[in-house]
Amino acid sequence: MHGERREWEAEAPLRQCTLEDYQGATPRWCPGCGDHAVLSAVQRLARDKQLPPEKTVVVSGIGCSSRFPHYMATYGFHGLHGRAFPVACGVRSRRPDLHMFVITGDGDCCAIGTAHWIHTIRYNMDLTILLLDNNIYGLTKNQTSPTTHLGERSNTHPRGNVLPPLNPLSVTLGVANASFVAQTIDWNPPHLYNTIRAAYEHKGTSFVRVLQRCPHFTSHIFAEAQQDMNLVTLLTHEDGIPLDPQLQRLFPKHQMHDPHDLAAARGVASQEASYPVGLLYRNENAARYDLQTFQGLGKSQAEKMAATEQWLSRFEI
Repeated sequence: MHGERREWEAEAPLRQCTLEDYQGATPRWCPGCGDHAVLSAVQRLARDKQLPPEKTVVVSGIGCSSRFPHYMATYGFHGLHGRAFPVACGVRSRRPDLHMFVITGDGDCCAIGTAHWIHTIRYNMDLTILLLDNNIYGLTKNQTSPTTHLGERSNTHPRGNVLPPLNPLSVTLGVANASFVAQTIDWNPPHLYNTIRAAYEHKGTSFVRVLQRCPHFTSHIFAEAQQDMNLVTLLTHEDGIPLDPQLQRLFPKHQMHDPHDLAAARGVASQEASYPVGLLYRNENAARYDLQTFQGLGKSQAEKMAATEQWLSRFEI
């Protein structure tokens, strides 16, 4: 201040966030639920990247996984069923400064939210989307979801699901302008973390399908793959998901896959003999709609009015 001696001034200490700075309410998920692992990975990422909590936003829809914003000590929007994507796109369209995560489930994304899912992939705004896929409607207690396996019993299909499941990877890879598609598993924390980190670092819409255990309704779905890692195939490439060589040895089956090859990615996505984990596809050159919506930010009301008048004057007779 004016009149005060300079040696009395002190610089503010550099801020260093810890895990506790990102931990919100106590999670109410069931013990053994794979959502816990995903939450821990996102909180670790936020700490490692030193994301300011006040500049970080988690958007979700409805479902077990959509409780996520309550458990992050950041800004959050717990929206309507299937409507996480339009909310996230709206926020991103005017806030390029925020770090954004979208949390959705197989029912929230692949059923009622399908139209928004498709167009969000096409818009390719800078969003990190995590699809926590447990193959069932868990919050509403055991109804068949779009990814439920053929023959699986539920309250809506007590004699077994009669339709083949939708493949979220294949659907996403079939949308024009897709730019990042990956798959990981909740029971391998290093791969889970590295995949989410790679998705966050990608500029554009990153879509990560997390094969997620539901201990209450679908505990058997991924149980065999947990015990026998031959049922999981690790995708490897110098431009793929980085993983320590010692951790790679945990995966007996490896497959070299170029994530820049869209046709090959679609082939990998359709594999049924094992679960492919890693980066299926990345296109850093895909168009980003948010780079258009950012235009005009920071302009005064007078400047906006002048620009509007200039355009309207073109129609004068």
